[in-house]
Amino acid sequence: MNIVALRERITLAEQHEMTESTLRSWLEERLPTLHPAIAAAGEHDINKLMGFVRGYICQVPDVLEAAQAVAIQAQIGPQLLPVLKMAETFFVQPPDLPSDHCGLLSLLDEAYLAHRLLEEVNDRYLSHGGGQLVPLDTTRASLIAHHLLEDSFANKLDAMVQVTVDGLVPDSIFQGPNFSEYKQRMHVEGQRSLWEEWPCMSQQLGIEIKLRDSF
Repeated sequence: MNIVALRERITLAEQHEMTESTLRSWLEERLPTLHPAIAAAGEHDINKLMGFVRGYICQVPDVLEAAQAVAIQAQIGPQLLPVLKMAETFFVQPPDLPSDHCGLLSLLDEAYLAHRLLEEVNDRYLSHGGGQLVPLDTTRASLIAHHLLEDSFANKLDAMVQVTVDGLVPDSIFQGPNFSEYKQRMHVEGQRSLWEEWPCMSQQLGIEIKLRDSF
């Protein structure tokens, strides 16, 4: 994977935002419609939202590196590399997206695709007893991003992700001897220490969801 290219794309988008403020203007329009389940330090604060979106985007290269490292440790790197490459492609060369989404705003679309793809693969990894593939919990952060992008558009992105996962992650990936050996040598304490290094992303980024409320 070309992690450098991902980070360069983020830098260019940041520079665009400094002159055009496309993301800030878009978020200001979204503020009045935010679901009450989303809490930004008790207030619907544009700076909190800006920080959340920037963090959500900037975590993509880090999460891809972490997923690659765990996949290599599991000795299923060759099987999962196409998935990680697709997440990278979603970010660097995304499918057709709204023409008015540019700079950091366009990267929010692309980051959502990348994070959701890894979440879906992670769920399959967990269902086969392999532990966490992606140690950073992005679920709540992606729920917030989904709401910001609005259901109709975010659901289209989710459909793209599902088609991709169905094609790239067959059950046969988890049936080889290498994966079985990895499961046998995994230690619970080792998993816990890994998770502690990568806590829930939404908490890291200062915006949380009150789960008793529903979207």
